[in-house]
Amino acid sequence: MKKYILSIALVFALVTNNYAHVDHYSKYNYLEYELFRNNKLIGYHIYKFQRNNGELTIDNEVSFKITKLGVDLYKYYAQGTEKYKNGIFSGFNSTTNQNKKEKYVNISIDPNDNNLIIDGSSYKGKADKEMIIGTWWNHEIVQKKAQISAVSGRIIEQKVEFKGKEQIKIGDKVYNTLRFKFSSSDPSLSKDKKLNTEIWYEEGTYLWIKAAFDKTGYWEYRLKKVK
Repeated sequence: MKKYILSIALVFALVTNNYAHVDHYSKYNYLEYELFRNNKLIGYHIYKFQRNNGELTIDNEVSFKITKLGVDLYKYYAQGTEKYKNGIFSGFNSTTNQNKKEKYVNISIDPNDNNLIIDGSSYKGKADKEMIIGTWWNHEIVQKKAQISAVSGRIIEQKVEFKGKEQIKIGDKVYNTLRFKFSSSDPSLSKDKKLNTEIWYEEGTYLWIKAAFDKTGYWEYRLKKVK
């Protein structure tokens, strides 16, 4: 019961600040994460923030590879750009090479109703403006009923459970965090399509600290550098 009350209080606090969630990140220009699989460093994920006259552009880059005995078994590289104007989402595009398989997504805004227009390798069509890109850096994702794949444009309906407060140590620093569990709302999805991810945001700043999931191994994103 105590956790439930805390969860409701947290969600209420987030909703009351809904006017511009990206403003919470106004002091950040650069975020870098290390990507681990089974506790072995395999890659990185970088976000670069640029601001100009009310416009915010976030360029992100992800790269990792899985090797065995010096042989590359799996390689992944993606680049994307997320845009906001006066705190409101205004577009996104990305390209991904997933082990030599090309994927993409382009998202624009319909001027008639402000809903989203998605052109992706997995989905093409309209989407509700209340959906959010699944790039994780923006804590607003905990409020949403669905996220859009930043790789292919696929719409992922989600359930979000607040798991409580937790201290996370990365390197020599300890963070006071809020832990959330994301899962798919649709039970009919195949296992490889289901969302099953835990995310930790720093309490107070909402900075993304860590993510973890199980998928042919245990994966973790860990914050490395903030500027």
